[in-house]
Amino acid sequence: MPAYHYKALDDLGAVKKGLLEGDSARQVRQQLRDKRWTPIEVSAVNTTNDKQGHNRSRYKKPSAYELALLTRQLSVLLAAGIPLEETLAAVAKQSPKTHIKSLMLAVRSHVLEGLSLARALQQATSFPPLYIATIAAGEKSGHLDLILNQLADYTENRFALQKKIQGAMVYPIVLMVMAVAVIMGLMSFVVPKIVKVFEQSEQALPLITQVVLAMSNAITQWWWLMLLVLAGAAFLSYRFAQTQAGKPIIDSLVLKLPILARLSKGLNAARFASTLAILVRSGVPLIEALHIGAAVTTNLHIKQTIIHAADRVTEGSSLSSQLDKSPYFPPMMVQMIKSGENSGELESMLSRAASMQEAEATNFISTLLSLLEPLMLVLMGVIVMTIVMAVMLPIVNMNDLAG
Repeated sequence: MPAYHYKALDDLGAVKKGLLEGDSARQVRQQLRDKRWTPIEVSAVNTTNDKQGHNRSRYKKPSAYELALLTRQLSVLLAAGIPLEETLAAVAKQSPKTHIKSLMLAVRSHVLEGLSLARALQQATSFPPLYIATIAAGEKSGHLDLILNQLADYTENRFALQKKIQGAMVYPIVLMVMAVAVIMGLMSFVVPKIVKVFEQSEQALPLITQVVLAMSNAITQWWWLMLLVLAGAAFLSYRFAQTQAGKPIIDSLVLKLPILARLSKGLNAARFASTLAILVRSGVPLIEALHIGAAVTTNLHIKQTIIHAADRVTEGSSLSSQLDKSPYFPPMMVQMIKSGENSGELESMLSRAASMQEAEATNFISTLLSLLEPLMLVLMGVIVMTIVMAVMLPIVNMNDLAG
């Protein structure tokens, strides 16, 4: 039974919004009238009309946490033997968020129309290709509950890694904000008042004092212009990175910078290996799994390398031999894939390679962040020491003249 969004006026004239299931919009309106509500708008959950009258998807993509949670719920309920349409209805009912409820009810309505779960998810256009391909393989094999359990583990691990990285970045970001605030405060309020005394004495100021004073004046008078320039530069850089001409340039630059190159290669290798592992383990053909693995990588050059490798594998080459020609994948990972191909245990070796790459990427990020904190403290100390020297040198000179 399809679901519908409704907007209605209750008996007190208050606007009410929500979801109701019904065979048609007319039946939903009748349900509202039975509650003594006045229907204002009733529309199917899978479409909405824009100003030109065209249908467009109204779904908001689930976040990493929401995707992991609903995958685990689907896995547990299907493993308990509950029919698919009842499982989808239960997941929708348990969700406190309207967009997830709408999404799952729309998927359920497609399933009731005769579509498979994978096709229903594809119709919703809110799920990643990896998700859809894995579930399609589970339906073909007849072990959807087991595949969903593996997919739930995968999504939860990805979410845990994402939260771990975000949590590790909180302290450096707070430290950077506080350092900038302290330095800006010194340059805007403290330095001008102190140096003003030396200017009135008509004493020749040291070079470092003149430089700090000039910077202080610039910050005090033109801070709004500096913020505007920084915001404009950040916005233009972001827009340029989103264009077809800009993204290859940015991605190429990232792969040439030492620290960013290692970070990008490590994260993309971990994402590719874990995606390939879950797909191969679920029974997805290797060529299709490679194309999906390429789609989840964020660097365009690495993505093109994987697509080229997929083409060569189609012609009969081994995956390890193609990845070995690329500088973007660690030798240990390539060697483990080669060992899996030779032993017939590719899915097992891919899982080990994925775990190894994720651990290595996490450790590298943790090391960078642990080095960033003392470096920021040292940099802040150098800047503060420079400001102190700019203030103290004129005092020392005045004492020398007085002596």
